[in-house]
Amino acid sequence: MTKYIARYGAMRFLGVFGYPENKQVFLHGNKVILKTNRGQEAGTILCEATPEALARIPADYEEDRVIRPMSQADEVEYRRILRDEVREFARCREIVRRMNIRMNLVKLSHLFGGERIIVYYVAEGRIDFRELVKVLASEFQTRIEMRQIGVRDETKLLADFGDCGREVCCNTYLIEMPPVSMKMAKLQKATLNPTKISGRCGRLKCCLRYEYDVYTSLQRELPGLGKQVETPDGIGKVVSHDILARRVCIELGNHGRKYFTRDELKPLRGNETSPFREPEADVGEELDLAD
Repeated sequence: MTKYIARYGAMRFLGVFGYPENKQVFLHGNKVILKTNRGQEAGTILCEATPEALARIPADYEEDRVIRPMSQADEVEYRRILRDEVREFARCREIVRRMNIRMNLVKLSHLFGGERIIVYYVAEGRIDFRELVKVLASEFQTRIEMRQIGVRDETKLLADFGDCGREVCCNTYLIEMPPVSMKMAKLQKATLNPTKISGRCGRLKCCLRYEYDVYTSLQRELPGLGKQVETPDGIGKVVSHDILARRVCIELGNHGRKYFTRDELKPLRGNETSPFREPEADVGEELDLAD
């Protein structure tokens, strides 16, 4: 039996699913019907589950089986389900409003096999939705699962394009949300204007994390701020970095400031402590810039 990594569900979960080798070989992008712990779901094959591919996905992935390739009849049924979700979501929102429950509905997902409807919502604190579940189960005649999510998951479900003009990363290829801190923005000399560095979710943009490792690697080659170094023009103090250009700005006293490359700098003679140091490993705390 060949195993494949497939993506499924509104939250774009990843799982490993087996399928008999002698029936069919699946390629990237093939649509399939999957068996998961929630029931039958429509999914998309990403790749074969090789050891290299498995090492790149979270360790808590689900493992089950591919039921069949998605047929033309399945595609018609899947499109019908998506159309019904719009109507069901509107009805669910109407019921929540009527029952005066303080929650913000985000999305309703109806499983392909009809085993359950999953309602994603955002709320402050815990919500007693037991009575709501009874009403919805009676309305839709299936099992109801309420799933509380945060603002980043809300964006993952609803957002389309970011400031860059491309589809938001969380709704395309990101497997896990990377930790992002203001320290990363400062290191990359990004503007600290919250409206410029916050994403659709109101938190710091995930793309600030992408180049952080490169910046920290290059920073290790440069002397720390405030360190005394020897330059071709004399002894000076490091006042700023131009990390990508691998240059530092040196304060030369009465001679003003001047940029030097890393190779032009030397530790002071007799100074046992090198000015070239490792940056702090802590990336800081993620900030919510929604307010």
